[in-house]
Amino acid sequence: MLIEQPPLLYRLLFPEALWRIKHPGRKVVYLTFDDGPIPQVTPWVLDLLDSHGIKATFFLVGDNVRRSPELFEEIKQRGHSWGNHTMHHLQGFKESTLRYMRDITEADALIGSNLFRPPHGLIRWSQAAAIKTHYNVVMYDLVTRDYSKKLTPEQVLENVKRYARNGSIIVFHDSLKAEKNIRWALPRAIKWLKTQGYEFCAMSMS
Repeated sequence: MLIEQPPLLYRLLFPEALWRIKHPGRKVVYLTFDDGPIPQVTPWVLDLLDSHGIKATFFLVGDNVRRSPELFEEIKQRGHSWGNHTMHHLQGFKESTLRYMRDITEADALIGSNLFRPPHGLIRWSQAAAIKTHYNVVMYDLVTRDYSKKLTPEQVLENVKRYARNGSIIVFHDSLKAEKNIRWALPRAIKWLKTQGYEFCAMSMS
Protein backbone atom coordinates (compact mmCIF):
# COMPACT_ATOMS: atom_id res chain seq x y z
CA MET A 1 0.00 0.00 0.00
CA LEU A 2 2.92 2.39 0.61
CA ILE A 3 3.55 2.36 -3.14
CA GLU A 4 0.03 2.08 -4.51
CA GLN A 5 -1.37 4.86 -2.31
CA PRO A 6 1.21 7.21 -0.76
CA PRO A 7 0.77 7.65 2.99
CA LEU A 8 -0.43 10.86 4.57
CA LEU A 9 3.00 11.66 6.01
CA TYR A 10 4.60 11.69 2.56
CA ARG A 11 1.81 13.88 1.20
CA LEU A 12 2.33 16.32 4.04
CA LEU A 13 6.01 16.68 3.12
CA PHE A 14 4.94 18.29 -0.17
CA PRO A 15 1.73 20.21 0.60
CA GLU A 16 2.13 22.35 -2.53
CA ALA A 17 1.68 19.29 -4.77
CA LEU A 18 -1.58 17.92 -6.15
CA TRP A 19 -2.22 14.44 -4.80
CA ARG A 20 -5.99 14.17 -5.16
CA ILE A 21 -8.71 16.48 -6.50
CA LYS A 22 -12.01 15.93 -4.72
CA HIS A 23 -15.32 16.78 -6.38
CA PRO A 24 -18.13 17.01 -3.83
CA GLY A 25 -21.28 15.44 -5.18
CA ARG A 26 -19.47 13.81 -8.11
CA LYS A 27 -17.26 10.76 -8.61
CA VAL A 28 -14.26 11.84 -10.68
CA VAL A 29 -10.89 10.27 -11.42
CA TYR A 30 -7.90 11.55 -13.37
CA LEU A 31 -6.13 9.06 -15.61
CA THR A 32 -2.49 9.97 -16.13
CA PHE A 33 0.21 8.29 -18.20
CA ASP A 34 3.93 8.61 -17.48
CA ASP A 35 7.14 8.04 -19.45
CA GLY A 36 5.91 8.34 -23.05
CA PRO A 37 5.40 9.02 -25.78
CA ILE A 38 6.59 5.89 -27.55
CA PRO A 39 5.29 4.38 -30.82
CA GLN A 40 4.84 0.90 -29.33
CA VAL A 41 2.25 1.92 -26.71
CA THR A 42 1.08 5.55 -26.88
CA PRO A 43 -1.02 5.26 -30.09
CA TRP A 44 -2.84 2.27 -28.60
CA VAL A 45 -3.58 4.23 -25.41
CA LEU A 46 -4.86 7.19 -27.43
CA ASP A 47 -7.17 4.98 -29.48
CA LEU A 48 -8.51 3.29 -26.36
CA LEU A 49 -9.21 6.62 -24.68
CA ASP A 50 -10.95 7.88 -27.81
CA SER A 51 -13.15 4.78 -27.93
CA HIS A 52 -14.41 5.63 -24.43
CA GLY A 53 -14.57 9.40 -24.91
CA ILE A 54 -11.99 9.94 -22.16
CA LYS A 55 -9.54 12.81 -21.81
CA ALA A 56 -6.39 12.12 -19.80
CA THR A 57 -3.05 13.70 -18.95
CA PHE A 58 0.32 12.54 -20.29
CA PHE A 59 3.52 13.29 -18.39
CA LEU A 60 6.13 13.22 -21.11
CA VAL A 61 9.85 12.50 -21.07
CA GLY A 62 11.51 15.18 -23.15
CA ASP A 63 13.88 12.78 -24.89
CA ASN A 64 10.91 10.69 -26.04
CA VAL A 65 9.20 13.81 -27.38
CA ARG A 66 12.39 14.60 -29.28
CA ARG A 67 12.36 11.13 -30.83
CA SER A 68 8.61 11.05 -31.59
CA PRO A 69 7.34 14.62 -32.01
CA GLU A 70 4.40 13.38 -34.10
CA LEU A 71 3.07 11.45 -31.09
CA PHE A 72 3.24 14.59 -28.96
CA GLU A 73 1.22 16.41 -31.61
CA GLU A 74 -1.28 13.54 -31.62
CA ILE A 75 -1.77 13.83 -27.85
CA LYS A 76 -2.51 17.53 -28.23
CA GLN A 77 -4.75 17.14 -31.26
CA ARG A 78 -6.88 14.54 -29.49
CA GLY A 79 -7.62 16.99 -26.69
CA HIS A 80 -5.55 15.62 -23.84
CA SER A 81 -3.47 17.65 -21.42
CA TRP A 82 0.23 17.06 -20.91
CA GLY A 83 3.06 17.78 -18.53
CA ASN A 84 6.82 17.70 -18.04
CA HIS A 85 8.43 14.50 -16.72
CA THR A 86 12.04 15.74 -17.10
CA MET A 87 14.25 15.36 -20.16
CA HIS A 88 15.97 12.12 -19.18
CA HIS A 89 13.64 10.61 -16.56
CA LEU A 90 15.89 11.66 -13.69
CA GLN A 91 15.22 10.63 -10.11
CA GLY A 92 15.44 13.75 -7.99
CA PHE A 93 17.05 12.13 -4.95
CA LYS A 94 20.05 11.18 -7.09
CA GLU A 95 20.62 14.62 -8.62
CA SER A 96 21.62 18.06 -7.42
CA THR A 97 18.91 20.70 -7.59
CA LEU A 98 20.87 22.56 -10.27
CA ARG A 99 21.23 19.48 -12.48
CA TYR A 100 17.60 18.53 -11.96
CA MET A 101 16.26 21.97 -12.85
CA ARG A 102 18.44 22.11 -15.97
CA ASP A 103 16.95 18.80 -17.10
CA ILE A 104 13.41 20.06 -16.49
CA THR A 105 14.15 23.27 -18.40
CA GLU A 106 15.58 21.29 -21.31
CA ALA A 107 12.38 19.24 -21.46
CA ASP A 108 10.22 22.36 -21.17
CA ALA A 109 11.68 23.70 -24.41
CA LEU A 110 10.03 20.74 -26.16
CA ILE A 111 6.95 20.19 -23.99
CA GLY A 112 5.81 23.66 -22.92
CA SER A 113 3.52 22.87 -20.00
CA ASN A 114 2.95 24.30 -16.54
CA LEU A 115 2.37 20.79 -15.17
CA PHE A 116 5.23 18.74 -13.76
CA ARG A 117 5.48 15.26 -12.28
CA PRO A 118 8.78 13.97 -10.85
CA PRO A 119 9.85 10.53 -12.10
CA HIS A 120 9.29 7.92 -9.38
CA GLY A 121 7.51 10.62 -7.39
CA LEU A 122 10.81 11.42 -5.66
CA ILE A 123 12.22 14.91 -5.22
CA ARG A 124 14.15 16.84 -2.58
CA TRP A 125 12.57 19.75 -0.73
CA SER A 126 14.98 22.15 -2.42
CA GLN A 127 13.91 20.78 -5.80
CA ALA A 128 10.23 21.08 -4.93
CA ALA A 129 10.76 24.70 -3.88
CA ALA A 130 12.48 25.52 -7.18
CA ILE A 131 9.96 23.63 -9.30
CA LYS A 132 6.85 25.20 -7.78
CA THR A 133 7.97 28.69 -8.84
CA HIS A 134 7.43 27.67 -12.48
CA TYR A 135 5.14 24.60 -12.46
CA ASN A 136 2.20 22.96 -10.77
CA VAL A 137 3.55 19.77 -9.20
CA VAL A 138 1.22 16.84 -9.85
CA MET A 139 1.79 13.74 -7.75
CA TYR A 140 -0.75 10.90 -7.49
CA ASP A 141 -3.30 9.19 -5.31
CA LEU A 142 -3.04 5.74 -6.91
CA VAL A 143 -0.07 4.08 -8.59
CA THR A 144 -1.24 1.02 -10.53
CA ARG A 145 2.30 -0.45 -10.61
CA ASP A 146 1.73 -1.55 -14.19
CA TYR A 147 5.49 -1.19 -14.70
CA SER A 148 6.31 -3.97 -12.22
CA LYS A 149 7.48 -7.34 -13.51
CA LYS A 150 6.42 -8.80 -10.17
CA LEU A 151 2.75 -7.97 -10.77
CA THR A 152 0.36 -9.73 -13.13
CA PRO A 153 -2.13 -7.75 -15.21
CA GLU A 154 -4.85 -9.03 -12.89
CA GLN A 155 -3.02 -7.57 -9.89
CA VAL A 156 -2.68 -4.22 -11.63
CA LEU A 157 -6.43 -4.16 -12.19
CA GLU A 158 -7.00 -5.14 -8.56
CA ASN A 159 -4.94 -2.14 -7.45
CA VAL A 160 -7.34 0.12 -9.32
CA LYS A 161 -10.36 -1.58 -7.80
CA ARG A 162 -8.92 -1.46 -4.29
CA TYR A 163 -7.58 2.10 -4.17
CA ALA A 164 -9.61 4.24 -6.59
CA ARG A 165 -11.76 6.87 -4.90
CA ASN A 166 -13.31 10.24 -5.65
CA GLY A 167 -10.61 12.59 -6.89
CA SER A 168 -7.94 9.94 -7.41
CA ILE A 169 -5.07 10.88 -9.70
CA ILE A 170 -4.28 7.46 -11.19
CA VAL A 171 -0.89 6.60 -12.70
CA PHE A 172 -0.44 4.25 -15.64
CA HIS A 173 2.61 4.16 -17.94
CA ASP A 174 2.70 4.25 -21.73
CA SER A 175 6.09 2.56 -21.68
CA LEU A 176 7.69 -0.70 -22.78
CA LYS A 177 8.05 -1.87 -19.17
CA ALA A 178 4.32 -1.53 -18.64
CA GLU A 179 3.13 -2.70 -22.06
CA LYS A 180 2.09 -6.23 -21.11
CA ASN A 181 0.20 -5.16 -18.01
CA ILE A 182 -1.40 -2.03 -19.40
CA ARG A 183 -2.77 -3.67 -22.54
CA TRP A 184 -4.75 -6.08 -20.37
CA ALA A 185 -5.50 -3.97 -17.31
CA LEU A 186 -6.29 -0.51 -18.71
CA PRO A 187 -9.38 -1.43 -20.79
CA ARG A 188 -10.78 -3.43 -17.87
CA ALA A 189 -9.96 -0.67 -15.38
CA ILE A 190 -11.81 1.89 -17.49
CA LYS A 191 -14.85 -0.36 -17.78
CA TRP A 192 -14.84 -1.08 -14.05
CA LEU A 193 -14.50 2.62 -13.14
CA LYS A 194 -17.43 3.38 -15.39
CA THR A 195 -19.59 0.74 -13.72
CA GLN A 196 -18.78 2.40 -10.39
CA GLY A 197 -20.09 5.71 -11.69
CA TYR A 198 -16.80 7.55 -12.15
CA GLU A 199 -16.30 10.38 -14.60
CA PHE A 200 -12.89 10.96 -16.20
CA CYS A 201 -11.15 14.34 -16.31
CA ALA A 202 -7.85 15.66 -17.60
CA MET A 203 -5.64 17.92 -15.50
CA SER A 204 -6.16 21.63 -16.08
CA MET A 205 -3.24 23.42 -17.74
CA SER A 206 -4.57 26.90 -16.93
